[in-house]
Amino acid sequence: MSKTVDYYHFLISPWSYLAIGRFNDLKQRTGINVNYRPIDVGSTFSEMGGVPPAKRHPARQRFRLDELKRWSAYLNIPMNLTPAFFPADQTLAACMVYAASPDQAGVLSDAFLTAVWRDEKNIAEPDTLVAIADACGLDGRALLAAGDTEQMRQKLLDTTALAHSLDVFGSPTYSLDGELFWGQDRLDFLERAINA
Repeated sequence: MSKTVDYYHFLISPWSYLAIGRFNDLKQRTGINVNYRPIDVGSTFSEMGGVPPAKRHPARQRFRLDELKRWSAYLNIPMNLTPAFFPADQTLAACMVYAASPDQAGVLSDAFLTAVWRDEKNIAEPDTLVAIADACGLDGRALLAAGDTEQMRQKLLDTTALAHSLDVFGSPTYSLDGELFWGQDRLDFLERAINA
């Protein structure tokens, strides 16, 4: 029986973007099921002891950029270190992920992250979200309509609250059988736990 990973993440997280290829490879190798669970950025920072990048000490800001540059080069993943639309309000994008089918959710999540960090797209704009979904072979207008509801906004809030109750404080966080793996550099440990 396949194991299930709950994947908590921000749709504007550079670290989640850098993890896309390796996480998808891991999924294919291990046959895990994945619940894609985007969570609210602002409340996660404020309630879980974090500080948004722009408010961090200049030394921390500089080191973050250095690390992103290193990882981007190491993984050979194209990345704009200072994207034009960051931070963007990811609320509607997250609601579309929740409105999507399980198979669509992963494709959509990956596409939104790529739009921010590679393609200079503003995922706060409804028309942009529709175009991104359409480019994935999905019905963008239908997903936008399904996502742009109070029910989906409440689902985002509820899932964020659940994540916080489980001690999720950053993105990406992978949860397997109650054990958390935080960061794109913890995927090896996640795979070991899946195979244990």
